Amino acid sequence: MHRLGVHSAGSTALGGNLVDGQALEEEIGDGLQTPPVALFPPGWAPGYGVCRGLIRPNDHIVIDVLAHNCLQEGANAATKNVHRYRQLDPDHARKQLQRIRSKDSENSILLVTEGVFSMDADSPDIAALQALAHEFGALLVVDVAHDLGCSGPDGTGQIGAQNMLGKVELVMGAFSKSFASNGGFVATHSQAVKEYLRYYAPSGTFSNALSPMQIAIVRECIRVIRSPEGPARRRQLYAAINALREALVIRGVTVMGRPSPIVPVFVGADCAARLVCKRIAELGVLTNLVEYPAVSNNNARLRMQVMTDHTPEQCINAAQIIADAMQAA
Repeated sequence: MHRLGVHSAGSTALGGNLVDGQALEEEIGDGLQTPPVALFPPGWAPGYGVCRGLIRPNDHIVIDVLAHNCLQEGANAATKNVHRYRQLDPDHARKQLQRIRSKDSENSILLVTEGVFSMDADSPDIAALQALAHEFGALLVVDVAHDLGCSGPDGTGQIGAQNMLGKVELVMGAFSKSFASNGGFVATHSQAVKEYLRYYAPSGTFSNALSPMQIAIVRECIRVIRSPEGPARRRQLYAAINALREALVIRGVTVMGRPSPIVPVFVGADCAARLVCKRIAELGVLTNLVEYPAVSNNNARLRMQVMTDHTPEQCINAAQIIADAMQAA
């Protein structure tokens, strides 16, 4: 604050990206092995911006049906040619790509997925999707908002865990999870793509850049993630995650997906889920209730978000409270 003030005073296209912002871009690019990086101010912005900025009206977007709202909205704003494939189903994605290329050999295609899906805590086969992108002349976008920093080797998320570092063409993420701030980024292998996004991704071009304070927080989080403290924190985190999941299952509660900092607890009926959420809050468990329209009707769930500082004992206690509340509801 003393060195740079409290405000960026402009978008990244108009000089708002200060020296520290450029350093942050380099640090993200180095970790993901995709050096050109464009920063965005809110975390929702990069998903919208990468679709809206790179895709023209005659182009196509092939997107996982459960991809994040920012990607869905960006796709809908960019083109009428939006093709959704079943979640985590590369065979269905292939059929969509084949159908497009049988009629259109010229226009661009964006293939969109996530590292960890925020409502179901599951992950795609990134290598299979990247192979499809190469086969059909598409660009793959992977949203790493929910796994970067908190999982994978050295905190590199599913891209690192699946040995895809430096192989994915477009990586986007948000700082609102492991990086304790607002904002996000798009990382690419092309300086031209980065520059194009600066001027044609409206969610970045027409928004104030990240403030110096937000940038400083993200950079400090990156330092922790990549320091000797990082692996220790990730081990603590997964000890708590596994304790929570196991305790819930033992008590007959349906837990979705695979171990990740997001632990979705399936409830079902929206009315019952509201009662459960109210009761567990009264008993000291704070979580997010997810219901329609974020998920389909009567597929409500509790979206647990586990932190490094949660202990296994706290997680077991939370599981008991949830199980009791679900039975009462």
